[in-house]
Amino acid sequence: MGSAEQMHGAGVDVTDVAIPGRHGDLPARGYRGAPTGTGAGAALIWAHGGGFVAGDLDMAEAHWVAVELAQRGIPVLSIDYTKCIDGVHYPIPSDDVLDAWLWVAGHEEEFGVAPGHLHLGGASAGANLCAGVAKRVRDDSGPLPASLVLAYPVVHAELPPASDELRGALATRPPEFLTPEVMRDLNLNWVDSETRFDDVYAFPGNGDLSGLPPTYILNSEADSLRSSGERFGEQLAAGGVRVRVEFEPGTVHGHLNQPDDPGATRSIERMAAWLGEGRAG
Repeated sequence: MGSAEQMHGAGVDVTDVAIPGRHGDLPARGYRGAPTGTGAGAALIWAHGGGFVAGDLDMAEAHWVAVELAQRGIPVLSIDYTKCIDGVHYPIPSDDVLDAWLWVAGHEEEFGVAPGHLHLGGASAGANLCAGVAKRVRDDSGPLPASLVLAYPVVHAELPPASDELRGALATRPPEFLTPEVMRDLNLNWVDSETRFDDVYAFPGNGDLSGLPPTYILNSEADSLRSSGERFGEQLAAGGVRVRVEFEPGTVHGHLNQPDDPGATRSIERMAAWLGEGRAG
């Protein structure tokens, strides 16, 4: 892989990378720490969130998450993608993540891991993109990730009904910005037309989920998007996919973008534990 200026900090080597994609070069950043740790043998391709319209490689949900995992012995490639602004819509961001995945898959040795130990994951909108890409490579007989790691994903065009437990958790917090109406608007901007609300790649909760890799879904406790993550977990299990669904107590949506939140560090430990369990096998 080509790389630009290399940086060092907090025991982690950080390397800027330009990934060639069909819509242009994609910014990415590689993180490598100690060669041993809870995730030894695993590497992760990671996509931040931002409602499909915001976010970059410098936000905590990208940089801090990658540093924390690298410090635990899990190499990370944090990838960016085109945002849905200025007339951009689906499938361009999905193409970007797919191109990044295909560029790395098959070259796992450059991450210091054996073939078949490369995982794919993201947060919120990034989780949507990664789940959709997993379906795309499954259907095109491409290289599947060892597992998916999805943090507070939104994978349905319209949020499924909240459980009684989730409604109770939401009631303990100030009114949430990410209401079903706001999420519908963000999702409409993502795909540009309601006719794509049933697209099986733009909203991975649609269609057949069998044949997807083992999946870890980590929701925030008081987050309206938790209903999407929990429903997706049920759908995956019904499709015969090994899946683990958890929520981080005391957190709200986007908690991985809040490094001072103890829940964010606990979530890193959960993610590292999943990656370290060898879910490909």
